[in-house]
Amino acid sequence: MTVPVHGLPPLLHEGMEVALVPPLLKRDRWHTVRSASAEGGAGQLVALSGCRSIGAAQELVGSTILARVDDLPADYLLHDVESLLGREVEDETHGTLGTIIEVMTGAANDVWVIEGPFGEVLVPVVDEFVLACDDHGTILVRVPDGTVPGGGA
Repeated sequence: MTVPVHGLPPLLHEGMEVALVPPLLKRDRWHTVRSASAEGGAGQLVALSGCRSIGAAQELVGSTILARVDDLPADYLLHDVESLLGREVEDETHGTLGTIIEVMTGAANDVWVIEGPFGEVLVPVVDEFVLACDDHGTILVRVPDGTVPGGGA
């Protein structure tokens, strides 16, 4: 069972090439994900190439699985808590909403907690409301009606 770090959702998928660290002297560092559960929850059940026994699996306990950024889903930045905290958020109608101070992880989707001129604003992290989010800079959103206190939406 794998456990994602930094508030990210489970991101491993079949065919992804991953590295295990720290490397052991007599173990391959690179593996291919043979299968990964798509179930919700905190982790994934993962099968890796070259790991064909319980003993081999037990040797992996405590290892960190690294993936290439290019192999991650296009929307992984929307869930990377470390890169989101402190980011400015702007609504297409209301202007500056403030900065992300917390990312709440939910079963269906994450929710950004934004503190700014309208007080605390909660924005669901779904395509309908998050319009643009790149590596750096201001994130553009369209908040749901009634989300901005006194904002008239």
